[in-house]
Amino acid sequence: MNIQQSTPTTPLRARMISDMPGRNLGPASQSSHLRACKRFAAWLGRSPETATPDDVKYFQQYLIESGVSICTRNQTMTGVKFLLRVTLRRHDLVAEIFHLKEPVKVPLVLSKKEIKRILAMAPSLKARVMLSLAYGCGMRAGEVVRLKVGDIDSDQGIIRIVQSKGRKDRIVMLPVDILSLLRDWWKERPTGQDKDVPAPERVLFPGYRGKHLSARQISRLFKETAREAGITKPVTLHTLRHSFATHLLERGVDIRVIQALLGHSKLTTTARYASVATGMIAAVDSPLDDLNGAKRKKGKPKPS
Repeated sequence: MNIQQSTPTTPLRARMISDMPGRNLGPASQSSHLRACKRFAAWLGRSPETATPDDVKYFQQYLIESGVSICTRNQTMTGVKFLLRVTLRRHDLVAEIFHLKEPVKVPLVLSKKEIKRILAMAPSLKARVMLSLAYGCGMRAGEVVRLKVGDIDSDQGIIRIVQSKGRKDRIVMLPVDILSLLRDWWKERPTGQDKDVPAPERVLFPGYRGKHLSARQISRLFKETAREAGITKPVTLHTLRHSFATHLLERGVDIRVIQALLGHSKLTTTARYASVATGMIAAVDSPLDDLNGAKRKKGKPKPS
């Protein structure tokens, strides 16, 4: 695997690269760890092999004072920790590393009307299919762009998502509308660059030289489409995944089923969507109504 080829490979970097696959780290985690250690070495001004406990302590202080987010700060120290613990086996330095607790934020969710506007404004059939998959199946950006023809099982009405985040496979539903869009896209899909590749192995959304698009490309496409649809909220493509989970919860789908569809390891991760399920929240009777003797109309309010 070639990771960050533009960076000269020092003996220490080569050792770290060889250590990571054995710990079952995926390409994204490996790249993140290497970026973190490159930053640590640049701040240190010398090889991390010569680092002291004070160096580790002051580097963490530097990250905090530089204004990076808590998420970025923790991610950086996770990479540095791998270098110190696994590659250098400097447990005395590892003891100096601490992680900050990230603030709990409520996921941003779009209404069904807003999502309908976004899909209607998709600039092409290809864009509409990709965005429909992101919302209709709760898929991440990287999962959409890496889809292959063989992952679509129209007989069983499912989509197989292979080796996604955490190196896990999972299965999601294949909505009828998306199957129809996929069939229309298959007729338009360019085939010149991968005509020699077996059909099941062909990527659904080819980019340069027949390879799949990047997650950055589909994310940029979504932001442009959302802007055209008049969405002023600070949305990202992941907002469609949040909306997918929230809208299922509002429809009464069991939270454990939603957990499986999203591929979450912990139920607590999925449970946070209850805090933004506006239809469920609006249907709860306030104790104030009991005090005042007010009678609310029963029945679920219409989700927006």
